[in-house]
Amino acid sequence: MIRTGRAEVDFDAVRAEFSLPSSFPAAALAEAEEAVSRSGGDRPDLTSIPLVTIDPPGAKDLDQALCLERTSTGFVVHYAIADLGTFVTPGGALDTEVRRRGQTIYLPDGNVPLHPTVLSEGAASLLPGVVRPAVLWTFTCSAEGVPTAVEVRRALVRSTAQFDYRSVQESFDAGDPHPSVAALAEFGPLRRALARQRGAIELQLPEQEIESNGEGWKLVTRPRALVDSWNAEISLMTGMAAASIMLEARVGVLRTLPDPDVEAVASLRKSAAALRVPWPADVSPGAFLAGLDASRPDALALFTDATRLLRGAGYSAFSGSVPEAVTHAGVAAPYTHVTAPLRRLVDRFATEVCLAVTAGEELPSWLAEALPQLPSLMGASDSVASKVERATLDQVEAWVLSGRVGQEFEAVVLRSGENEAEVFVSAPPVLAKCAGKRLPEGERIRVRLDEADPVERRVRFKAV
Repeated sequence: MIRTGRAEVDFDAVRAEFSLPSSFPAAALAEAEEAVSRSGGDRPDLTSIPLVTIDPPGAKDLDQALCLERTSTGFVVHYAIADLGTFVTPGGALDTEVRRRGQTIYLPDGNVPLHPTVLSEGAASLLPGVVRPAVLWTFTCSAEGVPTAVEVRRALVRSTAQFDYRSVQESFDAGDPHPSVAALAEFGPLRRALARQRGAIELQLPEQEIESNGEGWKLVTRPRALVDSWNAEISLMTGMAAASIMLEARVGVLRTLPDPDVEAVASLRKSAAALRVPWPADVSPGAFLAGLDASRPDALALFTDATRLLRGAGYSAFSGSVPEAVTHAGVAAPYTHVTAPLRRLVDRFATEVCLAVTAGEELPSWLAEALPQLPSLMGASDSVASKVERATLDQVEAWVLSGRVGQEFEAVVLRSGENEAEVFVSAPPVLAKCAGKRLPEGERIRVRLDEADPVERRVRFKAV
């Protein structure tokens, strides 16, 4: 049980610190309620496609539904995305509010949604067993997993089942996956192999998650199942296809990340050599990292050091000409966000660009006017979301450890400085600072908890 000295263990202080909204303006709510009755207009009925969703347990804001088919020549992938463009009136009160919010902010005791829940968990969500307006991406792919044809259109769809990652992984492990995703076990690895060939960079750092223990909160790490990565490849493929559509039309908004600079790669190579982890000269950073065993302490240290390779992410809006920098180093290709419009503002606008371009239509004026605003809107909301996530983790780490000052723990040194290091303690899973001179990166050491302050949200260790 978390001992905090407080009657409540909520995150109201975090909400107040970052001025997170507690409700929607009345006019925005009224627009959302009115939008529920919309049918989505005249669009093809594709409810015969047996789509399914894969999300965290209990999720209600379901952005994506998929169905994969193995064919004699390759694969057909259907990927339905919630169609927020049907529900949000450009320039209206709801549009104004969601632009202000930018994205859904997740906290352990309740989210701050981008859209009112009547939409995000109701009329716009791809919940099972109900007909929904959606934007359907259909990919015809070769036997190697490469798209040879891409179609994007509005349609009516119906998800046939709602799954979570663990249950889907268990079905694959048991040899009895749902027919709509059975081909994922073949298609996913093909796409991951293509990503490695491109030089995509993926960091397999431990994912800290906060769960309720009935009386407070606890920290856990969720191992990433194969299904997680296979499913992510479908979203990445869609974002890459959307970026290609935009670049060909010379209009849109990209998610960009500059290539790693020479010094960052050199630093990572130096760390690998110090840890005696082989890295052949002709192997790219992405391929090197993909070959590491994420369970090893030296791999954790290298993944931490590799975060320096992925700095400078942003958004680039363009019209009439292509920007100089168009790629995302993590994906190793041009990329944009289109697959999570319930939770992220930019996806709705990027999707509307793709729909207009593929239909051979001019962008409506409201869309063309909105594009230049998106980089700053998303940059601001990304900053808030990142700070809120770190604050909630810091808070729970301090709560969990507040009664254990003076105790010793086993830790892995992730990154070391002159007098302080960053360490990962596995039980409970905590990332924190640790005092000590030039601690050995990638090695297990004993540390003593010197401070766990729930008020300041601060945890500090000292090397024993």
